Amino acid sequence: MNGDAHGVADGLTEVLAAVAGQICFSVLGTLGVSTGTPTPHTLRGPMVNKVMALLLLRAGQVVEVDTFVDELWEERPPRWALSTVRTHVYHLRRQLDEVLDLPSQQLLRTSRSGYLLDIDPEQLDATRFTRLFGESERLLARNRPDEAVDACREGLALWQGRALATVRPGRVLTGHVQYLEELRVRAHQVRVEAEMRRGRHTHLVPELRGLVAAHPFNEWFHHSLIESLRESGRRGEALSAFQALRTMLRDELGLEPADGASWRVPA
Repeated sequence: MNGDAHGVADGLTEVLAAVAGQICFSVLGTLGVSTGTPTPHTLRGPMVNKVMALLLLRAGQVVEVDTFVDELWEERPPRWALSTVRTHVYHLRRQLDEVLDLPSQQLLRTSRSGYLLDIDPEQLDATRFTRLFGESERLLARNRPDEAVDACREGLALWQGRALATVRPGRVLTGHVQYLEELRVRAHQVRVEAEMRRGRHTHLVPELRGLVAAHPFNEWFHHSLIESLRESGRRGEALSAFQALRTMLRDELGLEPADGASWRVPA
């Protein structure tokens, strides 16, 4: 290849890299593809969405065909499962070609045993959220609550609904969804703890009531609400909140509330 050809090839590579950098994928809510437009593009077909979700949540790794089969059909795959997976991947590529400014083969690659989505980790909202959550934990451990709050807020703002809200997950994706949702709860806990260290108890009360309603069996949120009410001078409401927790645990689980020393986020 002569110097001019090398220059053209290098220029094309740079253009493709720049275009790929503008593409973002979302799983924290609706599964979608953003290309700089205000509204993400959604994919057609439940099976195509499942295939895309698996590729995204294992981005940078080869997803074996057997994993797709397990997700799509679980214990009852059809005899033609392998060819059907290939068909779904073909339709996924066609849909990506419709919305991307570069060939889908640049991102969705075929390997001997399966398929790989070759994207920068930061192009996926779940990866950015996980990174920000990890930063917030480290900052809180170093007793830097202001920065921990900022990192948590930025990460939680990426959520636009439950994980993979538009996908009906099978048993493989269910594990990914549960993991992300547990991290989301933990991020709320870290942010609340950081806000409490800043003395913002009154500010937290409305949010904590919402978190208690959304996670009624999470004692940590209940205890944080009780503490925030007490620190805000609302002792009567704090007692009522504790009695409500005790009644709920007794009626639903036959348990007593845990000792308050066991539910704080460790430094």
